[in-house]
Amino acid sequence: MSEAKVGVKRPRGKARLIEGRCIACGGRCESACPVDAVEMSGSGEPEIVVAQCIGCVKCVKVCPAQALEVVFTEEEKRILEQLARESGADAEDGDPEARALAAKLAAYRGVWVFVEQTEGEPARVSWELMGKGRELADTLGVPLSAVVIGSHVEELCYHSFCYGADQAYLVDEPVFRHYRTEAYLKAVCRLIENYQPEIVLMGATGLGRDLAGAVATVVGTGLTADCTGLGIDDRRNLMQTRPAFGGNIMATIMCDKFRPQMATVRPHVMPLPERVEGKSGPVIRVASGVKEEEMLTKVLAVVSDRNRDHVDVAGAEFIVSGGRGMMGKENFVLLQELADELGGVVGASRSAVDAGWMPHERQVGQTGKTVRPKIYIACGISGAIQHLVGMQDSDLIIAINRDPDAPIFEVAHLGIVGDLFQVVPALTERLRSLKQKAPETAACSNG
Repeated sequence: MSEAKVGVKRPRGKARLIEGRCIACGGRCESACPVDAVEMSGSGEPEIVVAQCIGCVKCVKVCPAQALEVVFTEEEKRILEQLARESGADAEDGDPEARALAAKLAAYRGVWVFVEQTEGEPARVSWELMGKGRELADTLGVPLSAVVIGSHVEELCYHSFCYGADQAYLVDEPVFRHYRTEAYLKAVCRLIENYQPEIVLMGATGLGRDLAGAVATVVGTGLTADCTGLGIDDRRNLMQTRPAFGGNIMATIMCDKFRPQMATVRPHVMPLPERVEGKSGPVIRVASGVKEEEMLTKVLAVVSDRNRDHVDVAGAEFIVSGGRGMMGKENFVLLQELADELGGVVGASRSAVDAGWMPHERQVGQTGKTVRPKIYIACGISGAIQHLVGMQDSDLIIAINRDPDAPIFEVAHLGIVGDLFQVVPALTERLRSLKQKAPETAACSNG
């Protein structure tokens, strides 16, 4: 109906490769294209034949690394804006249901990031989400707000400004000293009811997953968990991308009839934005109305695992991971020795964890941890897409495998084709010798 009024069709744009994101997955985009507009280069990356592309977005949807996007010319953008205005007019003049839906969606504005904290210590994923939230808010032309809940946590509001927030909602009361689902649920739902954000983002941590699911249920909206990509379409819908069907495809999900749109994102999936000191903004203090005597649960004690033998794979800067090629649990000692020389930790693929060779907390991949270390060494790991989505953003990826055709080499910056049982000990010994020579060299220089 709106197309008849303006006399033009809705532009579909053209596909484009985002530099640096392609993981050379084997040409899924080429296979998905119905008009042969995608050709693979010698390096395994897609080249878009612009003259043939029809903007069907099939290549964008199947890309496991979100390495493709659809772009529009300035003229196409103006047409889209015009169609959006006409669509809004149709909703006002059309059927009552469309008019009511348009009014409901228009009432919600703004992007929120929930700042997770434990005893005043913020979770890194909150600042990672602040960077992505800034992008989304700028695209929508709305403010980015931090949501801070706790006891004596006002300082976190000022930290949020340094990471990009325009303003902060603060609920600071003794009842929120320790996290309890019931208390935080009531506080967040009250904030949403009063201020009506269109997007709410939370970290996919134990706390975030618990709270996000409860909030979405109470306010009656959709929630997409463990997202790996977020974007905005031409109708202000949040495009939420996550692995589906065991990681074999990447699904883009949208909540186009309910608000707010909610998503959780794993730690280390989004890059940490640069902290800009000295930034400030308004702090909106809100009374929760939550009373301690109404809470059904009490926190009797908090037992910290910080001093226990706990390895944080997600936060490590150097990771040496092993897969099925390790052949057995006892062989992970080789990886531990190399990790010790690097000052890092040992990780594992799902197959190694399923075999009982390593605990689940060490698993890297879609069903494990998402990591962004400075160096990631993959030993005996074939490189299934489920594993790649958890480590492909590492600064430097080194792969060691006997199979020269292993998919892991397609994402590795450095590849070693050989027997890991010979290569890994050789690397460990070389690092040891370099460390021993370093003090000697320093002593000679001082002499």
